[in-house]
Amino acid sequence: MTSPSARLDRGERLDRVESGERLERAESVDSGERADAGERVRDAARTRPARGTERSTRGAPGRERVQLSHVLFALPALGFFAIFALLPLVGVLVLSFTSWNGIGAITFTGLTSWGEVLTRSTTWHGLALVVLMIVATWVLQTPLSILLGTFLAGRQRYRNVLAVLYFLPLLLSSAAIAITFKSLLDPNFGLASGLNMPFLKQNWLGDATLVWIVLLVIIAWQFIPFHTLIYQGAVRQIPQTMYEAAQIDGAGRVRQFFSITLPQLKYTLITSSTLMVVGALTYFDIIFVLTQGGPGSSTRILPLDMYLTGFRGNEMGVASALAVILVVLGLGLALGVQRLGGKDASASQTEGA
Repeated sequence: MTSPSARLDRGERLDRVESGERLERAESVDSGERADAGERVRDAARTRPARGTERSTRGAPGRERVQLSHVLFALPALGFFAIFALLPLVGVLVLSFTSWNGIGAITFTGLTSWGEVLTRSTTWHGLALVVLMIVATWVLQTPLSILLGTFLAGRQRYRNVLAVLYFLPLLLSSAAIAITFKSLLDPNFGLASGLNMPFLKQNWLGDATLVWIVLLVIIAWQFIPFHTLIYQGAVRQIPQTMYEAAQIDGAGRVRQFFSITLPQLKYTLITSSTLMVVGALTYFDIIFVLTQGGPGSSTRILPLDMYLTGFRGNEMGVASALAVILVVLGLGLALGVQRLGGKDASASQTEGA
């Protein structure tokens, strides 16, 4: 007879064998099901088109519709630009090869107008004055605009009020500003006589040096608010965490300005400088009302020379050649500033460091 412990061991061995057989059958069933599933996936892959081609063929009409809608939305702006910018530019370019007094018939003269423009002294004198205006306005306006923009970027309420007051000169007409300053600076009937201030009784608009000081101050007074507004918005985009980290490191206000604010304003500086440089080529109305190019020809910059040549000298061909020179000069300076600053259209403001 077998003992109870022997019978118990034999029962356990039988249970283990049965459980092993069940595991083997389950594994065989699972492997069969996986094989069947794999076959179904392969069959579906053979009958289904490629994923990329399906996406491209499915998305192509949508993209075409989106691109067409973009073009349709841009057509009005492109039409206005072509009518009011490109066509006049082409017309001026054509007129530069003609001789016309503004009234009679237009006569094609080839390069005669260009030869006159490039050989007369007033052209090069006006070009030199334009360069002087560009350099002087940039040197005067840029530091003041950056400082005012940084100051007004603060969150204090009174700074918002000051920002509105600083912006007011930009809303005024340039001709009205010129007339006002011309009256105030009159040595006999102006501010000096009304306030009894003898040191203001200067020949401000009759001296070749003083007139440039007056022009630069008036232009700066009118256009610094615009560039201040640009720098104010740019400073507010700088992450405050950078200043907090600098404060933890012990950096003061001056160190933060030169180490954080100025580097972060790199691309804003390029944009402001481009607008300032190109804008210096359009300073016509203030100079025309204040001095009309005088005293002598000390303020006869190239835009004013173009106007006087065309509408007072009745030489539209020569004036058109001067206009083409101004356009080419403006494009060249704008591209030069962009290239000099290394500006990337895809770069962000926070990449200025």
